[in-house]
Amino acid sequence: MDERRATLTVTETAKLLGIGRQLAYEGVKTGQIPVIKVGRRLLVPRAAVEKLLEDPKPLNFASGRQSRG
Repeated sequence: MDERRATLTVTETAKLLGIGRQLAYEGVKTGQIPVIKVGRRLLVPRAAVEKLLEDPKPLNFASGRQSRG
């Protein structure tokens, strides 16, 4: 049996992803980081974090603003 827990806290997830705790909570709020709510606790499935790292979404930097010049 795997000794690793199936879920991480948001703080543990932030450390694993190399981002700040506040940014991780923002990711939870916007749905970028999936969570399971158990009582008052927010738990991030380890498998979801691993999938995020294995299959990142491409960024779209086109903001629709026209450059001035």
